[in-house]
Amino acid sequence: MSYPEQAPDRRPTVVRLAVAVLSVMALGALGYALAGLATVGGTVSRFRAAAADTSADGGQIDVMTTLLRTSVVLSAVVSVFAGLLLAGLALGVAAGRTGARVASWVVAGFGVLFGCCGIVALFIQRITPLDFGDDQVAAELVDLTGNAYPSWWIPLTATLSVAQVLGYLVVAVLLALPAAGAWFRRRRSTVAPMPHPPGGFPPSAPPPYQPYPPPGAPPSPPYPPR
Repeated sequence: MSYPEQAPDRRPTVVRLAVAVLSVMALGALGYALAGLATVGGTVSRFRAAAADTSADGGQIDVMTTLLRTSVVLSAVVSVFAGLLLAGLALGVAAGRTGARVASWVVAGFGVLFGCCGIVALFIQRITPLDFGDDQVAAELVDLTGNAYPSWWIPLTATLSVAQVLGYLVVAVLLALPAAGAWFRRRRSTVAPMPHPPGGFPPSAPPPYQPYPPPGAPPSPPYPPR
């Protein structure tokens, strides 16, 4: 009787590196969310102070302030979700789950796509000013919005976007290497259930209790008297 090959106790180096990269990316996403929430108060205060010297009225300043605060909060929520997702993928890959490996490839594909779109959008925003036509008030408020962030915020966002793209590419390549594929296959064969014999019971399960005599059997002859 042959048994499935046992998986090695230690994960391959490529799998451990993939888990490490996913973990670092998860921490980076959570840290970015915390940084955004921690600085939103100062950003709003700087924007209001600068907007007071423009021709915008109080209602327009309130609307732009709400949009500014909402964008920061939504960005933080997305970052927290991404961090939790990456942490879950890291745990699944470390446990040798094939589904986590496939999910990592899917998430990496979307991550590279969104990361590249974010880099392009940030680049276009920095080199091409928005055209508001005759609405000079909106143009002034939008310019003040970009200047209200801390000086390190835009470089941090750009750096994290580039690091995100590179991290997803590294994870996808590491999990596609032959060493990782062989380890995941061995892990899957180790946890696969043993097939039951046709028409019978599992080897470890005892046969069901059968009353004596079986139903429908002729009664046994009585013992002769002594």
